Amino acid sequence: MISEAPAKRPVVGVFDSGFGGLTVLRELLHHLPGADFIYLGDTAHLPYGSKSQAAVTRFTSAAIKLLVGRGAELVVVACNTASALALPHLDDGSPVPLLGVIKPGAEAAADAVLSGHAAPLSSTAIVLATEATVASHAYAYACAAYGLLAVEKACPLFVPLVEEGWTDSSVTEQVAAIYLQEALASSAETPSVLLLGCTHYPLLRPLLQRTVQQLLGDVPIVDSAEATARQAALLLPTAAKAGQQEPALHVLATDSPAKFQRLGARFLHRTLPEVEHVELEE
Repeated sequence: MISEAPAKRPVVGVFDSGFGGLTVLRELLHHLPGADFIYLGDTAHLPYGSKSQAAVTRFTSAAIKLLVGRGAELVVVACNTASALALPHLDDGSPVPLLGVIKPGAEAAADAVLSGHAAPLSSTAIVLATEATVASHAYAYACAAYGLLAVEKACPLFVPLVEEGWTDSSVTEQVAAIYLQEALASSAETPSVLLLGCTHYPLLRPLLQRTVQQLLGDVPIVDSAEATARQAALLLPTAAKAGQQEPALHVLATDSPAKFQRLGARFLHRTLPEVEHVELEE
């Protein structure tokens, strides 16, 4: 009897300007156990938040081209800044489907408000994000499409605090309380949901949960990374089923691969394989 060849596993490319997108990859590994993954961190050009829209679009386009050339059949743009500034200009011309993190996050925030056990406090969401993402108002537009008013709050100190490893520090907790108090002061009504609009922020979720509990009570926190992974599972339903082998993971970085491998484990919650150095062809 001739045995059938095992079905080809789909390859998912994941792109971010650095380490933060590994929180999205972590969720993708959970939701797509039947897929293999290629992760690209463009550490040579980070942070994207200080770059122009034209530059971010060039870098993102080059990253997509590299990942597709390595066999990616779906590319997840895990960077919020790239999702906001570049994705709208690249979606139509891409040879493979592209999935950003903003629309899934906004949809999940709306679902969290509607599915609450008690009547929602309001149709307002607080969105914590980087300065560049807030300036783009991408979350405000996405939330409005689902009937939510977004109060966007830039949190520039969160990324360096996370990368320093201060995810449960009293200093970080004080910073979080100040940011949330400022966001509440600019909101006309008490929000019903808090949306994490940066891939670094899931590492602060336990700390933010405590702070939100003190200020607002039982208001849900929505993670764009988790919402994006659920959306990817809908796009690749066969990969959402566990296969007979563990997902293969290949990690690429455009600068300092040894540092990326060392610090990346903090975001992925597991040891990274050896990181390959690559250059983007703009």
